[in-house]
Amino acid sequence: MRPADRLFRIIQLMRATGRAMTAGEIAERMEVAPRTIYRDMQHLIASGAPIDGERGVGYLLREAFDAPPLTFTFEQLEALAFGVRAVQMLGDRRLAQAAREAMEKISHGLQPEHAEKLRSAPLRAFRSALQAAPPALLGEIRKAIAGERKIRITYESLAQETSERTIWPLGLSIFGHHWLLTAWCELRQDFRDFRVDRILSLKIERQQYESTPDRSFDAYLARL
Repeated sequence: MRPADRLFRIIQLMRATGRAMTAGEIAERMEVAPRTIYRDMQHLIASGAPIDGERGVGYLLREAFDAPPLTFTFEQLEALAFGVRAVQMLGDRRLAQAAREAMEKISHGLQPEHAEKLRSAPLRAFRSALQAAPPALLGEIRKAIAGERKIRITYESLAQETSERTIWPLGLSIFGHHWLLTAWCELRQDFRDFRVDRILSLKIERQQYESTPDRSFDAYLARL
């Protein structure tokens, strides 16, 4: 999730609850580490958001506050509709549910004409009959990426060689019929791609990793 999107969601969450919340509570809902929420709160308060509180105590939104309303062109609405439908088809169950909820929230905030355009966009995503259902591990991997948690995996290569590794999960991609997990591999001290369907076991470690510019998903993509 982009930092700007997370800041918006934090404001929406605090507005909906109407009470003080600890960084731990917010972090659990956002599926990130508490230290990330501490940084986000510093940024929001410095930006003028009416938030009272401090680290270790809790945070309260003082008054009605929301982000300015968004407007979309019809082409942007078609793009949103297609993206949501692709996630529903290709993502795991929880991600598909989140996509449906996002579509409903966007629809409620639109003018009737625009909401109808969003619902009726003639763009669809379909999974091939040969394409397997999303791997069951996708949800756990997304959770580890969001929390910047190391994971311990048992992996079987295409040559049917099994290895155990501790990796830093950085991003997920889908190529054809396969989901790939891009990670920093502590064993190889370099980026590696792992086919999710070939991960035999996965354990999220308590230890977090420090994402650095040279060990990030963006750095990996820059190599391609």
